[in-house]
Amino acid sequence: MCFYNQKRFACGDWSWTSFAHRCNYEYRTGETCGMRLVNTTEFETAQCRLCEKIETKYRRRSAEMDRLTRWKREGGTLVASMDKSQKIIMDLEKEIRQLQRERDEKRKALA
Repeated sequence: MCFYNQKRFACGDWSWTSFAHRCNYEYRTGETCGMRLVNTTEFETAQCRLCEKIETKYRRRSAEMDRLTRWKREGGTLVASMDKSQKIIMDLEKEIRQLQRERDEKRKALA
């Protein structure tokens, strides 16, 4: 039951930060017992790494979708570019789902 500081992000996720102090159960010098308890919680206004990645993918997908609708509206001269853009959108959606699944698994493991 060694004590660590915790960082809580705006999205609700959290992570361990620095070691605070050792408990009485571990007698070896420089060792910790393996159990982590929260000493203090630091609140971050930013989101966690996974949420930032997901937001970035959403913005990129939105830009690709806007580009694709503009090309369709202006005419069908850029068919190869439209096909490539559709593939990029599908790949981004797959990456977003994978990141969201990773975030959900992390939250379930800690709950």
